Amino acid sequence: MKWCAMVLSLAACTPQGDPGIGQRGFSDDFERTDLGEAWNNTGGPYRVSEGQLKIEGARNKPLWLKRTLPRDVAIEFDAKSDSPDGDIKVEVYGDGVSKAESTSYTATSYVVVFGGWRNSMNVIARMNEHADDRVVGPTYKVVPGRTYHMKIERRGGTITAWADDQKLASLKDPEPLAGEGHDHFGFNNWLTPLSFDNLRIRPL
Repeated sequence: MKWCAMVLSLAACTPQGDPGIGQRGFSDDFERTDLGEAWNNTGGPYRVSEGQLKIEGARNKPLWLKRTLPRDVAIEFDAKSDSPDGDIKVEVYGDGVSKAESTSYTATSYVVVFGGWRNSMNVIARMNEHADDRVVGPTYKVVPGRTYHMKIERRGGTITAWADDQKLASLKDPEPLAGEGHDHFGFNNWLTPLSFDNLRIRPL
């Protein structure tokens, strides 16, 4: 057994056996009735309904994709919040297993938030979304009920997020998260009702 597997509950580690997405990439349109074998639900009330992934009240218990990401990547998906509080959230380059164990949560990933903090900020954070080193982008609020086409790219040490071609934020990391323990994508949520669809991931 690898040391990483032995300390999985104590440190950022990749679950053993998760395959890479490969050159052909990965896609999911959620046209089914259950989450499917490609996903690791860490305890949130995620469900598939009407061809979409839906979540409300996950309280930082992500739904992790059981595929490892390449070093440079483009991730696209559709997202909608039905709340005036917005708060569309995903994690990129996390360990694929971490979740909140209390009200406090420090991620293993970059946390991308569109319309966070009661729809007042767009943020990319390196692991701690409340830390002073997070990047806060221009003001661009989530409109309740509107479906946005989200795009996240990482090239080298720079990760950038857009919603409908509106740049939300860009973070330049001199020590990029990468490798075992920092190689998974996940949908996340605190309280707001969210819908996700048409996920596409491809290497750059």
